[in-house]
Amino acid sequence: MSFALLAACNSVPKAVGSIDLTSPDGANRMTFILTEAGGPMYSLDHKDISVLEPGVLGFELRGTVKYQGLVYKGDKIEKPDEVPPYMFTEGFEIIGTETASSDETWEPVWGEESSIRNHYNELLVKLRHKADGKLMDIRFRCFNDGLGFRYEFPDGQPLVHFVIKEEMTEFNCAQDNTAWWIPGDYDSQEYQYACTTLTGIPAEFKKHTNQYNSSTTLYSTSCVQTSLQMKTPEGLYVNIHEAALVDYSCMHLVADGKKLRAHLTPDAQGWKGRLETPCVTPWRTVQVAESAEEQLASRLVLNLNEPCALEDVSWIHPVKYMGVWWEMIAGAGNWHYTDAASVKLDDFDYSTATPNGRHSANNDNVRKYIDFAAGNGFDALLVEGWNIGWEEWANCNKDYVFDFVTPYPDFDIDALNGYAHSKGIRLVMHHETSSSVRNYERHMEEAYTLMNRYGYDAVKSGYVGDILPIGEHHYGQWMNNHYLYAVTEAAKHHIMVNAHEAVRPTGLCRTYPNLIGNESAMGTEYQAFGGIAPGHTAILPFTRLNGGPMDYTPGIFEQNLKEWCGNDSHVNSTICGQLALYVTMYSPLQMAADTPEHYSRFMDAFQFIRDVAIDWSESRYLYAEPQDYLVIARKDKNSDSWFLGGVTDEQTRTFSVALDFLEEGRNYEATIYKDAPDADCYENPQAYAIEKSVVSLQDKLELTMVPGGGFAVSFKAL
Repeated sequence: MSFALLAACNSVPKAVGSIDLTSPDGANRMTFILTEAGGPMYSLDHKDISVLEPGVLGFELRGTVKYQGLVYKGDKIEKPDEVPPYMFTEGFEIIGTETASSDETWEPVWGEESSIRNHYNELLVKLRHKADGKLMDIRFRCFNDGLGFRYEFPDGQPLVHFVIKEEMTEFNCAQDNTAWWIPGDYDSQEYQYACTTLTGIPAEFKKHTNQYNSSTTLYSTSCVQTSLQMKTPEGLYVNIHEAALVDYSCMHLVADGKKLRAHLTPDAQGWKGRLETPCVTPWRTVQVAESAEEQLASRLVLNLNEPCALEDVSWIHPVKYMGVWWEMIAGAGNWHYTDAASVKLDDFDYSTATPNGRHSANNDNVRKYIDFAAGNGFDALLVEGWNIGWEEWANCNKDYVFDFVTPYPDFDIDALNGYAHSKGIRLVMHHETSSSVRNYERHMEEAYTLMNRYGYDAVKSGYVGDILPIGEHHYGQWMNNHYLYAVTEAAKHHIMVNAHEAVRPTGLCRTYPNLIGNESAMGTEYQAFGGIAPGHTAILPFTRLNGGPMDYTPGIFEQNLKEWCGNDSHVNSTICGQLALYVTMYSPLQMAADTPEHYSRFMDAFQFIRDVAIDWSESRYLYAEPQDYLVIARKDKNSDSWFLGGVTDEQTRTFSVALDFLEEGRNYEATIYKDAPDADCYENPQAYAIEKSVVSLQDKLELTMVPGGGFAVSFKAL
């Protein structure tokens, strides 16, 4: 769209100047606009298609607070009148611009490929508020796969300490796009995805809320979360997210027709951020792709993060693990040792408490898991419920729930660590904080030191329940600083972190690669809480995984939970659908989530989990459509083997997969795991077939997935 046309649009304030920034390939063009009123705005085009029409940039700040003494009104004492908010959206002038270009290739410690190209053109617009001289810069980076921009507040200016009332950034979509969304929530991402137009969000909102989560705080019926995947009427795939979320509140999006407005997570007093110059905000990202497959290949979010901050990364490694976990989630066992109604760690004597007989983290059970994991080539075993305090941990609003170092009487930490190490297995520590964050920080150093003493090098942390201090939220600035503090402190101890119930990732794993996983979405555990509709795993790579890998915990082979443990829920996936997730749901931390007993019944299918790699040199996105289907091929970083996976929604789908990703001139033994013709995720989920053949890059495989099913193929070079 030309500047002359912009100025003529009735919906756009009159402009006094504009600056264009294009991507290296020329396909994307961002236009920065300064209105006659001094308001910064921007728009985005892809070739001849308008992606974003002009949208507002800036902030509403809290007015300057000065001590005014007490105000007496009759016999009451009240606070001074609030100072009006300070609008930082108009009244600016441009005092300078800078341009730059960058084209580099960097190597991730782990990832979906062994190298990533970071290629962009950059524009920095320097703004000064004419009324008081306050400075705000906006930095734009235009990539072949989209746009990133952030606000920067330089040093040496009148604005020093300030409080954000709201970020006013707009993403003014040119069309009423189709959107895949979950409700805006300050405390949870554990939702199944809805698919509507942008204007259709409010009408469908209530149907897609989750009333049973341990902590939810919804804002409005038109507020959704990022990463927000959209598809335009012209067929462009557009994704809005943020990158490098540091010392700032998580951004949500409020839909106002086809326009989306930023909405930041508030703190306990309702403010959205407390900053001090010099400082920068997270990047706001707008990815643009001409196909769903191109969207999955975008690394824009990672590229907008800082390079690795750790000098030594030799101790960071991918992990394939099992866990004493699913049996508790499903209800066959539990985390707590005794059924005592009240436990105070400073005076409760577990040695005299009566065991309930259902505590899963006991010596015999853990040894059984260690034996199975060691016998099948796994790296590690997670044990939940090993430490005292689980009797009343969830939603009790207790400050002191766990000490993170004291085991239950039936968990011999010395003996079990020695036994695990003798079998080549490391135990994965579990730190459930029950969202008592001050208590976790109080014990963190001692807990990490204990891990070093026993040879643990990975921890799964959890934040179930409402945040303490009361009034703070999981996705506010205060908590985001805590999550990063835990990662950086863990790095000092050479510990890798897998945080559950934390804020959704924004690519910080590039800067801190010991952040090897997060949950931050509805994962496999919900298959035990009522089930998950097929198609969920076909949308997560477009949304949740856009900012970093997920500990989704795949690999459930016994879908009939009622027959196993009396749970009325059902795992809505075939066995082959579960196998496919090890390829389609990228993570350097992959769990075989079911029990040894269940895997022992299907060892021929379990072989794929044993074989599949978890670190990749190359990834090919062959077929994709959000929430419908995925077909992905990946090459093992440490061998010549390839792996292929496909998942589908409620529809039966057949794909003719060309094997042209294989190396020319070589033959491969293909082991194909596919749904049996009569398989069905609800009625016959354990029906599968395994075939072997010799193939090369000239061949094709005809592969059919039943509803809720999938396929998995390993290719071993001959």
